[in-house]
Amino acid sequence: MDDLYRELIIDRYKNPRFRGELDPCDITFEDDNPLCGDRIRIDLRVDGEVVKEVAFSGRGCAISQASADLLSESIVGKTLDEVRQMSKEDILDMLGIELGPVRLKCALLSLKVLKAGVYGLGAASDELVE
Repeated sequence: MDDLYRELIIDRYKNPRFRGELDPCDITFEDDNPLCGDRIRIDLRVDGEVVKEVAFSGRGCAISQASADLLSESIVGKTLDEVRQMSKEDILDMLGIELGPVRLKCALLSLKVLKAGVYGLGAASDELVE
């Protein structure tokens, strides 16, 4: 089963469905993982409280980029409140493999960035993904 999920991660890394930038956008936020240099920006277009479009950009390892793409796909049509309720377990379920502490930070970067943007914070914090 892990091989299936590894293939999914490689596919999303090589062929992301949501890579790009939205201009104009209603919400945008960007941050990095200083331990490894991964960087993610997420742009959202919302209609009222509902996410209508998502795009991400940045650079990084297969885990961080696949995570951003899977997360982007999962939030289209969700309300901002539903996005705020997402947890690290949601990301780990999407990825489907066990991750060590260093790779976990890579996987959770996109969720941290997304939540900081949705909450309108000036800086992202690891507490956002607990």
